[in-house]
Amino acid sequence: MKKGIALSILAALCMLEFIHTNSPDQDPYTITDYSRLHPIKVERVVKGQEIEQLVSLIKEAKQKHLTISISGQRHSQGGHTYYKDGIVIDMTSFNKILFIDPNAKKIQVQAGATWNDIQNAINPYGLAIKTMQSQNIFTVGGSISINAHGRDIRNGSMIKSVESFHLLTADGQIKRVSRTENADLFPLALGGYGLFGIILDVTLTLTDNEMYTTKVDKTNVDEYPAYFMNQVKANPDIHMHIARISVAPESFLTDMYAINYQIDRNVPLQGHDQLKTREEWVTLTKLMFNINRSFSWGKNVFWNLQEPIFSKQQGSSVSRNNAMRSESAFMEYTQPEKNDLLQEYFIPVHEFSGFVDDMRTILREEDLNLLNITVRYVNQDQEATLSYATDNMFALVCLFNVPLSDQGQDQVKHSIQHILDKVIKHHGTYYLPYAAYPSLQQFRLAYPNQELFFRKKDEYDPTHLFMNYFYEDYKGE
Repeated sequence: MKKGIALSILAALCMLEFIHTNSPDQDPYTITDYSRLHPIKVERVVKGQEIEQLVSLIKEAKQKHLTISISGQRHSQGGHTYYKDGIVIDMTSFNKILFIDPNAKKIQVQAGATWNDIQNAINPYGLAIKTMQSQNIFTVGGSISINAHGRDIRNGSMIKSVESFHLLTADGQIKRVSRTENADLFPLALGGYGLFGIILDVTLTLTDNEMYTTKVDKTNVDEYPAYFMNQVKANPDIHMHIARISVAPESFLTDMYAINYQIDRNVPLQGHDQLKTREEWVTLTKLMFNINRSFSWGKNVFWNLQEPIFSKQQGSSVSRNNAMRSESAFMEYTQPEKNDLLQEYFIPVHEFSGFVDDMRTILREEDLNLLNITVRYVNQDQEATLSYATDNMFALVCLFNVPLSDQGQDQVKHSIQHILDKVIKHHGTYYLPYAAYPSLQQFRLAYPNQELFFRKKDEYDPTHLFMNYFYEDYKGE
């Protein structure tokens, strides 16, 4: 009798779990990226191991009329790393450190190496990375393919620290690409989203690891541009910066905190440069962020908790390498039929306050669950063909919790396009690694070099061997 009851309860629990997870984004027989927006079946996923193997895959795909997509950690959110019925090459195992030259401050790594791998390799030499995302979990190949940026305010976007790379092209050739060799490919493949070939290895220029004093300031949206230009950018000793805007109803898109990392020459690097290896308070912060995700009052609580958290950081010392290893585990989210997705808007410094005012009005009218906004500074840099930094700009990194259903996504797309109209009004751009909500017209306005980019794509890869959903969504006809 008891055995029968237990089996019935187990069967009921299994049925509830099946109902809870019976959605396309949970299908174990499909592949998707972090967004879980476009789960599809691919021909196969192949781990990158050796250069000869990768060349053979190029030949095979051409013979069988298959497409190839390149993936790293698959944290992009717009289908950049896979394509229906194609071969996906997973580069995460292609991750050797090839050489370090401490005197020249250079490193050469295979494209599947993560920034964590690089930090572990260069920290003993007193060296640090110039530019990367706030987290160090991504692959180098993926980061330069999206021309990433981060907290550093002096060294520009990722392309500035790339000296050269080797690219396996659609014709099976391996080309060394730099600003002087095969130079036409340099601004195309960097920020090219894997459409020009497989990046095999990268030579990066490095900088010194340094000790910083952390300084936290409270400000607001109206005061922030002048504060940044007069107190942050004008101070040559501040090398890194990040800010947060409140999404709490009580201070919605008005209050801000800014965190500055100012070089401290009185604190020796030796003895303070041990790398952080674990994230602290993950369970508690994960719980708090889930409350922030689920309730309006939770957003007020979460924002009000920022003050004691930031106060604790005030005046603390941190090495550059540790400042570039920020926490991410607390944001992990795997619930069926919903996900946390990023959108990022680049707004000229002098347009920042006006854009945020417009965005605030839209978000009060639209049904979008905004969880977080961080602000970074990006120096003007138009070297990449698909450059987002058309001016000295603030990057507003916006995290939304969104439904994954077709109906829910239609509403999200409509709302995001409404925001993008204001981005363009304020002479801004948006970041391309994320879900392709913008209209083709918005894409073409934000990226006037897109026609050249796609023309070069057709020139270097006329059969479209390298293919992903970024091309399909934005090429248009």
